[in-house]
Amino acid sequence: MAIIGWVFFGLVVGIVGKLLTPGRDPGGFILTIVLGIAGALIGGFLGQSLGFYREGEPVGFIMAVVGSVILLLLYRMFTKNRT
Repeated sequence: MAIIGWVFFGLVVGIVGKLLTPGRDPGGFILTIVLGIAGALIGGFLGQSLGFYREGEPVGFIMAVVGSVILLLLYRMFTKNRT
């Protein structure tokens, strides 16, 4: 059940991340979920490691979105050269 929660959370974070980064994305629905989950993990880990917040605090969502936006921008930067 926790995996389904992470997938749903990643989907929401990925959608918010895509809304905050204008322009065309080379990825689709699955990539949105993957970037959202990865952004949630990276942003959450960094935020907790740096002592910005503890587990379960609402700012974790913001850090997850920031991580998702960063991953999305990096993905765009690396895939832009391939096309």
